[in-house]
Amino acid sequence: MTAERRSGPPRNDSDAPKGFLRPADGPPGSPDSVGGAGGRGILLGCIADDFTGATDLANNLVRAGMRVVQTIGVPADPLSAEVDAVVVALKSRTIAVPEAVAQSLQALAWLRQQGAQQIYFKYCSTFDSTAEGNIGPVTEALMDAVGTDFTIATPAFPDNQRTVFKGYLFVGDVLLNESGMQNHPLTPMTDPNLVRLMQSQTRRPVGLLGHAVVARGEAVIRQRMGELKAQGVGIAVVDAVSNDDLMRLGPALKDMPLVTAGSGVAIGLPANFGILPSPAAAGLPEHAGFQAVVSGSCSLATNRQVQTFMAQGRPARAIDPLRIAAGVDVAAEVLAWAQPLLASGPLLVYSTDDSQGIQAVQGELGVEQAGTLVEQVLAAVALGLVRLGVGQLVVAGGETSGACVQALGIAQLQIGPQIDPGVPWCHARCGAAPAGLHLALKSGNFGTDDFFIKAFKALAQSTVANATPA
Repeated sequence: MTAERRSGPPRNDSDAPKGFLRPADGPPGSPDSVGGAGGRGILLGCIADDFTGATDLANNLVRAGMRVVQTIGVPADPLSAEVDAVVVALKSRTIAVPEAVAQSLQALAWLRQQGAQQIYFKYCSTFDSTAEGNIGPVTEALMDAVGTDFTIATPAFPDNQRTVFKGYLFVGDVLLNESGMQNHPLTPMTDPNLVRLMQSQTRRPVGLLGHAVVARGEAVIRQRMGELKAQGVGIAVVDAVSNDDLMRLGPALKDMPLVTAGSGVAIGLPANFGILPSPAAAGLPEHAGFQAVVSGSCSLATNRQVQTFMAQGRPARAIDPLRIAAGVDVAAEVLAWAQPLLASGPLLVYSTDDSQGIQAVQGELGVEQAGTLVEQVLAAVALGLVRLGVGQLVVAGGETSGACVQALGIAQLQIGPQIDPGVPWCHARCGAAPAGLHLALKSGNFGTDDFFIKAFKALAQSTVANATPA
């Protein structure tokens, strides 16, 4: 990204507040040299446990004025773009704990080589995990690696109706375990008590930084964090019910080497580096090409979005996992159906289903096989659609987004304007779209009911800034 915008003083190592990570030492051009254009280190290095979560975080940072690049996996080479933050998108949310830890530590090592002054581990705003992990084990591994004995944890994202109060996670007006997330096929969320849930995943004692403290601002927050540390607490779940709470929390995290959170906390961090909101940070190249949606999420929100899209009379095609398992080339069928329809406007390919439908398929195929089969077909469909000329693609669902991005061979995303809270348009180049592809990766639970329709309108209406594509 080359959006020309700077706020705050020039940066160098001495500008880093006490307690921040220092760039790794090494001669220019060496693996241990500071990354970024001109050898200048990045300010914020972020590790996200899935691809839609990564764009969610990057979106909030861009809205707060940071120039952001999202990488798909851990890059093999040093960073070449001059940016303020890098979000490394992993697909580690539901894999085995040792592998999730290993990938996260690899991402940390790369970010530190690029000079990251602070590390941000990002997970879902519904805290998607189980008693085994992966949020707790990854958090502790990162704490050990950066050498800190204290951090915070909060998935609060009020813009998307995720709030934490007295340690309990709410989705809208209901507790997490009453929100539909209790039926998640991979990480059913049955306990809304984040202190209890985080404690089940960690060795370190987990405490609570309550709303009465957060509401009183930075000095009181810092005082309470000191008290919790003195009591031996290693991880503090933080209450937040509004963006004002997150903005009060931000300054108190200024000297914290590692922050763990959903994307909400990100709105209060850029100001710690002297950065102010700027529209230039969200500029993308001109859009072109056909429009399509690929949806693999089975969340309640995505189910409504699928129904709303079809109610508008737009063409839609469902994926049947049982036909895939029977050996039918479902991807080829879908692409043959789609090709003559693309010129007439956006179309939808989906495997989205309600909880009863999911359970029936999983009962016949098994949970893991059902998910893998559908992901593989949707990824093949996404690649095929782009080869047919789709230049504007919406993908719904974290696992689906990961599979599609990997199938397309995308290595890096430039983050653009927001469609809905947590979901921006992005731009990328790949072999299937050498001229560039506009891509929106939507977490299953995010977006209004008309998201699949308004996303393309939002891109058409967005102001195109002078920016170099990713």
